[in-house]
Amino acid sequence: MSPDVVETDAGGTKLVPALARGNAILDVVSSEDAALTVSDLARRLELPKSTVHGLCATLVELGLLVRRSDNSFRIGPHVMHWSNAFMASTDIVSEFAAIWDSLNVLAGETVTLTILDGAEVVYIAARNSNSPLGVTFRIGMRLPAAYTATGKAILATMSDAEVRAVMANRWPAPLTSNSVPNVEALIEELAGVRERGYSVDNGQVRDGMWCFGTAVRNSANKAIAGVAVSLLQLEVDPSTTRLVSTNVQTVAQLLSARMGAVIAA
Repeated sequence: MSPDVVETDAGGTKLVPALARGNAILDVVSSEDAALTVSDLARRLELPKSTVHGLCATLVELGLLVRRSDNSFRIGPHVMHWSNAFMASTDIVSEFAAIWDSLNVLAGETVTLTILDGAEVVYIAARNSNSPLGVTFRIGMRLPAAYTATGKAILATMSDAEVRAVMANRWPAPLTSNSVPNVEALIEELAGVRERGYSVDNGQVRDGMWCFGTAVRNSANKAIAGVAVSLLQLEVDPSTTRLVSTNVQTVAQLLSARMGAVIAA
């Protein structure tokens, strides 16, 4: 891709070269499991290293890329702002409500739907129980992703390096004595989430409240939201854990299918 070539899209529309190349860099970085260096990107895109270096520096400043200690790059947290804006225009909230109502299980429990925004989750739907959980979830409410079941579920779909990048700024103030204390402890928790298939907030947001969560995925198999069920700690026993975790995974799978994800049989 020569620097003086004017790129066009599939319909022949002329594209601004710098924007087109920046977009190409983001596409390549987001599609690779391994972090890529300037040299890697220059080879992939057939661009001069100086051009790629300048574009990457700009993308880092904009929060669209994160530069690692070895000078390789990963997707940055600002991309989530665009993702969240897109999600706001989908029908995921109405689909969530319809699916939950159709199951006719755990009708008396609190169920929530969130999206990730940087290191926080934003609540976009909630059905609050009449039980005294000690917290009422409301639309627009924000909580640290590291402490919530939905946040842990979404973060567990990322690599450890991506989690560290998301949590790279100041660690959130603990909400309870159970709140996970640092990113390394969080990463250890997330390994358990991947193994079980669901996340657990064991009183990390509010003393006496436990939550069980699972990620919702789209057609690209990317986590776009998290679903959680909340209940009183006194109600948590092996039987209830099996029931709640099974049903929250069912809701997430059905919602993922409505969002275009291919669910394995």
